[in-house]
Amino acid sequence: MELEYIEHISPILKDGVKNYLIDIDGTITDDVPNEEPERMVTCEPYPDALETINRWYDEGHQICFFTSRTENLKQITIDWLDKHGFKYHSVLCGKPRGGNYHWIDNHLVRATRYKGRFTDLVEKQVTIEVFKEDGE
Repeated sequence: MELEYIEHISPILKDGVKNYLIDIDGTITDDVPNEEPERMVTCEPYPDALETINRWYDEGHQICFFTSRTENLKQITIDWLDKHGFKYHSVLCGKPRGGNYHWIDNHLVRATRYKGRFTDLVEKQVTIEVFKEDGE
């Protein structure tokens, strides 16, 4: 991973490199709940997700699958990703279940809601919630 280091500050990715955190169930394959792990083995990936994610990886972006699957399902998940040819750097389990996420971080965070198709990302102006700044 190409990072820029500044003394006493967390490293940051170099310009143009994105750190994709990608959900699995309902995003790159069927929505399979943790309570049905047998389906995690047999479900098929969405072809556009496989193609797009692997292209992002090849372009030098960081790919991390961030899933609500529990830690005991991590190996099943890794085996499935590998079987279907996904390129990635890491898998994080234990994302809170239930959606309606609001991520607070000291780094820039962008969120893209999956609505049935992986494509290149496009710019769009939207309204977002932010912390009040001094003087507001």
